[in-house]
Amino acid sequence: HLQLRSPVNLEPTGELVCANAEDVAAAISRARTAQPAWAATLMKERAAIVQRALQLVLERQDEIIDTVVAETGKARTDAMSMEVFSVADSLCYYAKNAEKFLRPRKRKVHGIIGIAKQLRIVYKPLGVVGLITPWNGPFVLVMNQAVQAILAGNTVVAKGSEVTPWSAKLAETILRDAGLPEGVLQVLLGDGETGAAIVRGGVDKVSFTGSVATGRKVAEACASQLIPCTLELGGNDAMIVCADADLDRAADGAWLGSCMNTGHYCCGTERIYVVSEVYDAFLGKILEKGKHLRQGPQHGWEEDVGAVFWDRQMTIIEAHVEDARAKGATIHMGGRRNPDLPGLYYEPTVITDVDNAMDIMQLETFGPILCIQKVASEEEALALANDSEFGLNGNVWTQDKDKGYRLATSIDTGSC
Repeated sequence: HLQLRSPVNLEPTGELVCANAEDVAAAISRARTAQPAWAATLMKERAAIVQRALQLVLERQDEIIDTVVAETGKARTDAMSMEVFSVADSLCYYAKNAEKFLRPRKRKVHGIIGIAKQLRIVYKPLGVVGLITPWNGPFVLVMNQAVQAILAGNTVVAKGSEVTPWSAKLAETILRDAGLPEGVLQVLLGDGETGAAIVRGGVDKVSFTGSVATGRKVAEACASQLIPCTLELGGNDAMIVCADADLDRAADGAWLGSCMNTGHYCCGTERIYVVSEVYDAFLGKILEKGKHLRQGPQHGWEEDVGAVFWDRQMTIIEAHVEDARAKGATIHMGGRRNPDLPGLYYEPTVITDVDNAMDIMQLETFGPILCIQKVASEEEALALANDSEFGLNGNVWTQDKDKGYRLATSIDTGSC
């Protein structure tokens, strides 16, 4: 039993009873029973359910936003863009394209063998997929991944974060209301032990989004069972600002990349490298734009930076900032909890004189922090960007597209 409380005002919001190993086993059994019939349905029938779910997302967008904001304290505009728009876009895209993506394909066989043989690639469902998602995108990450799995003919047993259980549960509710048969998607409420029971419960694949440490445990557990897994883990993304960048756009991009979703974004910007020629001008624009940021629920749709979603994440943010301060970093704005708000609000923060001896440049901070480092050249920026154990995302700012492409492909990261 876990006590829940609002990050906006720290008041209790209810109690969560976590699913135990027996509950997980029962859910997986129901999913296993439901899967053959679901896999036998026509793709058009599956897509029609997803299209109906899309309409329900649009009709119930206020309920989705209110639920997510109540559990996370994120700005309403972040809830709209991440939890409604992104979901609607994904449902529309996969409902229209899944049949084409999963259609059997013919392939040529090389050489003399081609006279005697035909080769076809046929896509078949894996079976039961275990889905474990975090608290930073509590509705979108369940909804989007579950829909891809069920369109492919799988059934899904999912677990959202114990920090945001009701936002995750909404995904099941909406898809069931759209006509999804019983047992095809089950969203369990629970903590890490619930998630571990899913991973070890006999599913056919696991999709996990979360921390590196937990992702490593998931990968090891899946390897020992010889089942596939998909992992989307932490990030410490680098931003490179070249001398020829449009500094107004780059400064806006730095604030958005670092503070969207209160900085709780795996592909968020955490390290900003600016060449010396434009460093002072860039920093000036950052600080000027930062003066106008609004924080707190009283701003409603005009709020720019919301609350920190979880008190444990607040502890990490504060520790990283204090480590940087102790090692000589300069804090130009923020660097503390917002003294005017009762909840888990950390002020948008700008830090310079940072280096790789500081935790904030080496680890994932996951907060509304801009760490800006002056570099002598783009080559130095690239070397520092690659001096990291993370490699999820990155961004380059220049008005020379060829140079930008060259730098982007030189960053050791999954996307840029």
